[in-house]
Amino acid sequence: MKQTDGFSTSLRPRRSFSWRLRFAAALTALFAVFGILLLMAGASTLLGRPPALGNFNDSTTDASVLLVLGLLLFWGGVVGWRKSRRRMRQRKADLSMSPHLMKKRD
Repeated sequence: MKQTDGFSTSLRPRRSFSWRLRFAAALTALFAVFGILLLMAGASTLLGRPPALGNFNDSTTDASVLLVLGLLLFWGGVVGWRKSRRRMRQRKADLSMSPHLMKKRD
C-alpha cells in the first residue's frame, strides 16, 4: 500500500548515543587484552621460557596464579564486551526479544 501523506524518515526517533556503554565496551576490551597478556606471561614461565615480568613470576606457583588471573580477566572482558555491545544495539522503542534470538554478529 502506497503512502501519499508525505511520509518522511526524518520523523523517526533518533537513537541516542550512549557514551557510558561505549566506555564500558572499551574498558572491558582492555581487560580482555590485559588478560591475554597475563595469560601469555604465565604460560611462558610454565613452559620454561625466561620470566616475562622479572621476579614477579619466577616460581611455578606465581606463574600458575598469573595464568589463572589472566584467564579470568580475559573471560570477564569478553563477557562484559558482549553484554555492552548487545545493549548498545537495543533500542528502547523496539520489541523486547530474547537475547538468544538476536543475530550472532558479535
